[in-house]
Amino acid sequence: MNYFLRPVAYSLLAATLFLSACALPRVLKQAEAGRVISTRPSPLTAAGETVPFEVVARVPANHLRKGVAYELLLRYRYEHGLREDTLGRIAFIPGNYVYDDENKGLLVATQKFTIPNTPGRNPGELLAHAQVRELKKNGKVLRAADDVRVARGIADPARLVTREDTVLTLLPEKASNVMSGTRVLPFFFDEDQWFIRGYLGTNVAALEDLIDANQHTRQVLIIAGHSPDSTDAHNHLLASKRVRMLLYYYKQRVKNFSYLNKNEEIRYDTLAYVRRWDTFLSKVMTSALKADQIDSVVTLINDTKGTFEQKEKALHRLSSFDYIEQYIYPVLRFGTVAVTYTAPKRYDSEVYLLSKKIVEKQVEADALTPEELRYSATLTPLLAEKQRIYETAAANTNSWEAFHNLGVVLLQRAEKEPTDKIQKAYYRRAAVNFTLAAHRNPTAEFFYHAATAYHRAGDRLEALQNYDYAIKLGGPRPLLRKIFSDRAALEIEVGQPDEALRSLQYAGPSYQNALNTGLIHVGREHYEIALEQYRLAQSLRPAAAAPVYGMAVVAARQQNEAAVGTLLKQAVALDRRYAQRAVEDLEFQDLAQGKVFREALR
Repeated sequence: MNYFLRPVAYSLLAATLFLSACALPRVLKQAEAGRVISTRPSPLTAAGETVPFEVVARVPANHLRKGVAYELLLRYRYEHGLREDTLGRIAFIPGNYVYDDENKGLLVATQKFTIPNTPGRNPGELLAHAQVRELKKNGKVLRAADDVRVARGIADPARLVTREDTVLTLLPEKASNVMSGTRVLPFFFDEDQWFIRGYLGTNVAALEDLIDANQHTRQVLIIAGHSPDSTDAHNHLLASKRVRMLLYYYKQRVKNFSYLNKNEEIRYDTLAYVRRWDTFLSKVMTSALKADQIDSVVTLINDTKGTFEQKEKALHRLSSFDYIEQYIYPVLRFGTVAVTYTAPKRYDSEVYLLSKKIVEKQVEADALTPEELRYSATLTPLLAEKQRIYETAAANTNSWEAFHNLGVVLLQRAEKEPTDKIQKAYYRRAAVNFTLAAHRNPTAEFFYHAATAYHRAGDRLEALQNYDYAIKLGGPRPLLRKIFSDRAALEIEVGQPDEALRSLQYAGPSYQNALNTGLIHVGREHYEIALEQYRLAQSLRPAAAAPVYGMAVVAARQQNEAAVGTLLKQAVALDRRYAQRAVEDLEFQDLAQGKVFREALR
């Protein structure tokens, strides 16, 4: 029996294979006959660093065959066809499709995809290649002859965002060129001694330099005192000896080393502090002692009866006496020399030359005051020199003014750079210096400057954080409105339109805000609201082309070709650059070959 059935079985198998082989072309033909592929959104739209989209495929239901599946292989091709991303496939197999609500004869399959948003991927094209495949292992595959272009290019709202940069200017630098003044130099003596200490850490060298500088000296005031302890206070003449020693030293130095000044022409005033509690109490009040300890010392000195020696001995019984003996008594063994002098004015040329030497480390930084060093940056037109001066000032003084102005100079250098990479490097360095300035002088304005620099550099998360800091610190209403405006622009760029709309609520009406609000609503297909915003922007700037161009985009979305032609013609008349922009704009790709579109761009 098996012998007779075997030929029949072979015949049935051959027939099945033949029917299956014949079914593949038929299925492909039937599916392709009514196939429609589209994307949501259309055109593809970037959201920050990615391009999320959904592919919707509709094919006739009559193509279905058991054991055979119709598929669409999706890929994105870019860089003039040299590179492509394989995205995946949409397969019409049970569980992957539903019947169309409006046309039960069609099957609908959807699938979500994401591609990176990089400059190299635009222009590009999303392609689908159809095939039918036997679902069994090692089943045959029949592919369609050609690709189907589903979408062309990527629309990136970040490139359409309007952001009118605030011009950041240098803080005004001022420095007095009047060199006259009074120099006060403190000296300290050892216990029960009146000889001047000449070792490291004293002001002897500074006093000698001041005398040797030969500035015209008018008056010298010398004061000295002693500590209350028994060793120092028992000598009633100790303070006077210290005064006389400083006076003798000063006069001898003038006599031997000054060619401009003579001791006979200088007025010398001296004062010796003997057994005075006021200097002692002033040091106690500014010490690190606790409040109750300070009160006990003040009460003992002011309210307790007794002689100077008795009160000093009573201090020994206080819990704070160790501190008094170690940190307060030594500074009361003091002498002070105050020199009042006049000097010729310092010229700007001298300030500039000294700053160059400081930058080149040929002289010490204290050759100029911090204000003079920063002021010297205003004396050169060269941005590179300004940068080096402010870098030196920031390193030596850590002042917020130096950090801020260094940031401004780096921004100015960035704007002169031809390459994007170097420009962004300057923007980042500027942002870092603005941040350092803001943390030393925390105001909304300075954090806003940091946010602006990070925004220009493309460091979006850092920019958002600094915008947030600025808003939280508060400030004048116009400044806060501008901060909210720029933060909204950044939120659109990073694909956060809901957050951007919330920020725009606090930003107030402006040309920038109207255009950006319109852009958001175009993306959401709220065309009437978008038109209202573009009309508002046009009323604020009647000569601007951007609002008119935005209306043309809305007309293209509404498939109103006549309105597109009229509006594009107006926009191009206002600004010829919009002609090239319209040619490259994906919003007009369906109209680009039409007569109306071409005539509008003439």
